[in-house]
Amino acid sequence: MVKTKLIMVEGLPGSGKSTSAQLINDILKDNNINSKLYLEGNVDHPADYELASFFTKDEFTKLLRKHSRIQDQLLKHAEVLPEGYVLYRPTLTEEIGEAEMTESLQTKLWEHDIYELPLEINMHLITEKWKKFCKRVMPSDDTYIFESCFIQNPVTVGMIKYGASEELVLKYVERLAAAIKPLNPILVYVNQQDLSQSFKKAVKERPEEWSKGFMEYYNRQGYGKKQGAFGVEGTISVLKARQQLESNIYESLKISKFKLDNTEFNLALHKARLVEIFGF
Repeated sequence: MVKTKLIMVEGLPGSGKSTSAQLINDILKDNNINSKLYLEGNVDHPADYELASFFTKDEFTKLLRKHSRIQDQLLKHAEVLPEGYVLYRPTLTEEIGEAEMTESLQTKLWEHDIYELPLEINMHLITEKWKKFCKRVMPSDDTYIFESCFIQNPVTVGMIKYGASEELVLKYVERLAAAIKPLNPILVYVNQQDLSQSFKKAVKERPEEWSKGFMEYYNRQGYGKKQGAFGVEGTISVLKARQQLESNIYESLKISKFKLDNTEFNLALHKARLVEIFGF
């Protein structure tokens, strides 16, 4: 196997990213390689911020004053950065309970969610966390597997949320690539020939609240809003634009990379291709 400390799995919704990441994890473990898998949405992600809120020093001081009853807990669940504080909402909520998590506090924390912040601030905070992750894991013997956070997150917050230019989104991804270069990362991009079919398949298989939230996010802001996207077909049109952007990003990246066609959703064949990629 190519020596790497980080394998990143990317692709559009419904392409089979999660399955691919889990298969890679199984393949590595079957070959006695210590692996750590982080799927999309993992709140303990070592290089991303999931359900985390950022406050400048002044903003955090005001938050402590306003919520003085839980000041100790707010401090306990906050990570100190040179720029301010990151507050981890899941652990905070678990400790203080729903009663203390008032509507005003929830609103304030959501407004300061790292993926709700202005793009330049988001880019800076995320890139710095990737740098810290790289430095921390360099001495370890573990191989990390990340699903969706290398390309998908920059594209989602950049293009989908803010309608940012291709150049800026590419710059974002390139910053992350530079941050993890010492890990000799490998990118596995899972592709589908029929985007419309794979997305509609995902809509059928997942909870209705997922598809409703997804389509609202894609159609009502940033790129989708500019294009007047509406409903399932509108979301698919935005996804096609995202697909083109991600293809351009993939081609521009100077890292080890592999593109896999998963149109058939043939699990055995897909696993065999992954085994071949990693040289087992």
